[in-house]
Order: sequence, then C-alpha cells, then structure tokens
Amino acid sequence: MSVGIDIEELKSQFLDLEFDTKEFELKPENILTVARASGETRPEFTDQSHPDFQAPPAFLCSLASGRHLPLDFPSMGGIPMDGGKAVTKHAPVRPNQTLIGKTHLHDIYDKKGRSGRMILIVARMEIYDTDDNHLATADSRMVIREKPAT
Repeated sequence: MSVGIDIEELKSQFLDLEFDTKEFELKPENILTVARASGETRPEFTDQSHPDFQAPPAFLCSLASGRHLPLDFPSMGGIPMDGGKAVTKHAPVRPNQTLIGKTHLHDIYDKKGRSGRMILIVARMEIYDTDDNHLATADSRMVIREKPAT
C-alpha cells in the first residue's frame, strides 16, 4: 500500500456516491435458516405464524451488494480484511417482499497501529422496500493493512 494515499482526496471523490443497487427476495425459509444459525430465540424471528414475523438483524447482515467498492476506486495493495458489520433497523423487514439495497461509501479513514498503517473503508447499504420506505441500514467495514516489510 502506498504511503502517498490521500484519504481526504478519496473522500472527496467517493463518499456518498451510490455505486451499486441490488434486489433481494425475502423468503420465509431463508429468514428461519439464518435465525436458527445465529442462535435467535425470539418468536417474531423464529415462528412464521407469529403475527410480527420478520427478518432478524443477522439476516440483514447477510445481504451483500454486488460490489464492495466503486469500479474506479484505486487499488491500494496491502492485505484486506473484514472489519465487521453493523445493522440498524428502521422498520420491520417482512418475508415475501422485494428489498432494494443501495450501496455507497459512507466513510474512509486511516489509523496507525503496531503493525503499521491501516485504511478503513465503510460501505453502507441502505435497504428499502419497493415503496421506497427505508427499512434498514447495513454497514460493512473493510480494513486494508500495509504489507509488512520483508
């Protein structure tokens, strides 16, 4: 990874520009599978007959856009790692509906750690229903660590 990467320039070029849109079909059996696999026990997430049956946050974390970065985002080299995910639900996400995920870069920043410089990139997918109601926001962090000196 080049030490010459200018974080402020990357921010001015890439933040808040939507670079991917993807549709998802929400099937009840998929919701149940993810709920069980994640250890969920609340009936609104594990019982299809529950009057408030909906997707748990872990299911929303499993949705992924078609791209991780914009097409013209510069290569940084280094060692990329998953930096974690976070979901904020704004409304219940129900089965048998089409969801639309719209992804943009929300933040880019760097840190210096014991192992050297790391660049952190936060890709945010905002999840909507077909009526354009904002149902959830899912952030995925990518950490790119400089290659250690050989």
